[in-house]
Amino acid sequence: MLELSEAATSTAGAAVLAGTAVTSGGYFLTRVVRGEVAVTAFQMSFYRAGHAHAGVLIVLGLVCLLLTEATALAGAWQWLARTGVLVAAILMPAGFFLSATGRERTRPNRLVVLLWLGAAFLIAGLATLGVGLLTA
Repeated sequence: MLELSEAATSTAGAAVLAGTAVTSGGYFLTRVVRGEVAVTAFQMSFYRAGHAHAGVLIVLGLVCLLLTEATALAGAWQWLARTGVLVAAILMPAGFFLSATGRERTRPNRLVVLLWLGAAFLIAGLATLGVGLLTA
């Protein structure tokens, strides 16, 4: 049986609980699709992308968390491999949702920078974990 470190266990617990936020986002999205919330085509696409990224990245982040336990990474490298994708799971959906808020918005606002910051964490976390696994 795989035994997780204390840091991995608490991080995994927080990530699983964050899944409840994705569920509430799904409820909001069903209201949008049913026409109960007025949005532009741009907003609809960004809300869908934000919801999809949130769910997928939480699952991928949990997998990365488990795989990090099989590496010899330590310190900041271990943190990045363990949580980089989970940080992206917060930042990227926030970038999609927050940059699309506002009446009749047809283009992202400045908060779209959160999307790109999240993408940087995603790439850094995956690359670090990949190297850590190949050198274990």
